[in-house]
Amino acid sequence: MSAETIQQTPLADLHVELGAKMVPFAGWNMPVHYTSITDEHTAVREAVGIFDISHMGQFFLSGAGAEEWLNCVLANDVKKLSIGEAQYTFILNEQGGVIDDLIIYRFKDDQIFLVVNASMIDVDFAWLNKHLTDGLTLTNESDAWAGMAVQGPDASAAYAKLFPDRVLPKRNGIDTWEEDGEKYIICRTGYTGEDGFEFFSSAQKGSAWFKKFIDAGAKPCGLGARDTLRLEVCYPLNGSELSPERTPLQAGLGFFCALDTDFIGAEVLRKQKEEGLVERLVAIKYTGKGAPPRAHYGVFSKEGEQLGELSSGAMSPSLKEGIAMTYLPVYSAKIGTLVDIDVRGRLYEAKVVKKPFYKKD
Repeated sequence: MSAETIQQTPLADLHVELGAKMVPFAGWNMPVHYTSITDEHTAVREAVGIFDISHMGQFFLSGAGAEEWLNCVLANDVKKLSIGEAQYTFILNEQGGVIDDLIIYRFKDDQIFLVVNASMIDVDFAWLNKHLTDGLTLTNESDAWAGMAVQGPDASAAYAKLFPDRVLPKRNGIDTWEEDGEKYIICRTGYTGEDGFEFFSSAQKGSAWFKKFIDAGAKPCGLGARDTLRLEVCYPLNGSELSPERTPLQAGLGFFCALDTDFIGAEVLRKQKEEGLVERLVAIKYTGKGAPPRAHYGVFSKEGEQLGELSSGAMSPSLKEGIAMTYLPVYSAKIGTLVDIDVRGRLYEAKVVKKPFYKKD
């Protein structure tokens, strides 16, 4: 794909039909919103929304020894992943930096489904193939699938309307079935901090299913709300909070790294844990009113020393406050520490707070 090429998901025409504002994202033409970010954000927090996630990548791994191989190329311990369950994990480089974060799902002992970030499909597939061992088969079926995330407290009710005879998998669970020659995958996962699921169908059937979920009560939502929802619960975004230059330990995600296994980058992480971190990812929010914080705005100590820059930032629709994440030196990362955010030449005070910003009552 050339730098100028913008790809379309199987649902692109439907988004336009539904009145979405379309923008380029990770090489894809995607809806940023249909009505407004706040409106869609609130729908997910209070009822149910649906997002197009067809731009994300779908890989399938099979063969004897799949578990052992994955424990060499992914950071989490696949041995802990039971059949029918999901696991959050990382592809790391030799320096322990994050190439991508992903979720893997175990269909059977030696059959694994991997969902990777849209901008990293080609990179991830090449990296994994480079390290693939004999007897294993890895296929990239991203073009064959449509994906949608149905999220919010009413997500299970929407599912029950469309599938009255099926039981929604438990949290982080997965179910698959075939019907009328079509394959379906349902995963009880998401990126919003709400209950919900991710549904995969054939690319050809994607628009029809998206409309069925809307008819079942789900509000169409775009990338804008997806970003504010994940930021409120401090979920990282690859390319923002996660990068090849920083490790999961610096991002506060060491829980998802099995340091007793020998995956690529493990030795660097073990050494980093032993020696201690120099910087780490923290949550900060304004102490008063201010212009919306955005990625790359400078973060300064109260004495005027630049400590870093924001990795993500927004006005929180739920909290009505400016919230952001940033990497800070450990000496400035303590909860309660005051800093200043440079918003186009004007400083707004913020403080380091405990993650996440938003919690359900």
